[in-house]
Amino acid sequence: MSEEVVIQAEELDRSAELDKEVKAEDSKLKELIVNFVGNELDLEETVTVEDIVRVFAEQFPEFVLALAEENFIRGYKQAITDLDSYANQQVEQQAEA
Repeated sequence: MSEEVVIQAEELDRSAELDKEVKAEDSKLKELIVNFVGNELDLEETVTVEDIVRVFAEQFPEFVLALAEENFIRGYKQAITDLDSYANQQVEQQAEA
């Protein structure tokens, strides 16, 4: 039997990933981005994923748009796959009944 997944409305509003602090020491690119975003937004300590997205959206919208489009297309394809799977499952259950 499949497990039902329940998503609360609050979970759809905002990803917890956006609040995560980005550590500059992980790679040279992260260091460059964290320093740039920190300077751009005049942040003294913590740079979050949301801060980086905001700066990229303002200064490099083509990059953000490409990621958003890819994510949308993948989500749409997954939804179609899920619908097909559900329909097939319904047909199988009706055949067994």
